[in-house]
Amino acid sequence: MPVRQHKTDFRRLPQTILDAFAEIPTAVASDCQERGWTMAAAISPLAPSMRIVAQARTVDCMAADNSALHAALNLCEPGEVLVCDAKGFTDSAVFGGLMTRACLARGVAGLVIDGAVRDSQEIVELGFPCFARGVVPRGPHKNFGGAIDGPIACGGLPVSPGDLILGDADGVTVIPLARVETVLEAARAILAKEAKALAAIAEGKTLSDLYGVPEVVPAD
Repeated sequence: MPVRQHKTDFRRLPQTILDAFAEIPTAVASDCQERGWTMAAAISPLAPSMRIVAQARTVDCMAADNSALHAALNLCEPGEVLVCDAKGFTDSAVFGGLMTRACLARGVAGLVIDGAVRDSQEIVELGFPCFARGVVPRGPHKNFGGAIDGPIACGGLPVSPGDLILGDADGVTVIPLARVETVLEAARAILAKEAKALAAIAEGKTLSDLYGVPEVVPAD
């Protein structure tokens, strides 16, 4: 079956914005969005050092089939991250070592997949940022179709082409494209506040002094 491609023409973020977000932890980006917009905890990096700051190129796969992922890889622009709805199926991998090398050759920034990958040690050794729901040896089928460049669900969140994807040791936070500048401003404010708190702690203050705690009363 053919892979369908939706029309997409999202706004490309300037490198200055991407560089600024390289200093923003996923936790802070989530705090700026009502402590939301984080993918399910199961979507985790293959290695804690892996980091992604890139705009999404979306992929909708059939379970246990990687046809759409192959098609998206061939269209992905350097610096974009593949974000794939593989239906949360973890008994067959739809991405592995060969595809990793193809991504690196094309300049793909990483992979976030609600599904499984294999050749995990090879992916880690190659230094390719990969966030997945699972790892399993069994490989995929092909030619059952799918879609690229449309809205998807990944890790319990909606993701649209061009959304900013942040990934680090804690997991993945999504920033809708329309909110990027607002979230960046709010994140910088949070980091500045945290810096002041750290300075106060170094001077002997406690977190209770800074943020307050509920009153403690006798249990009897």
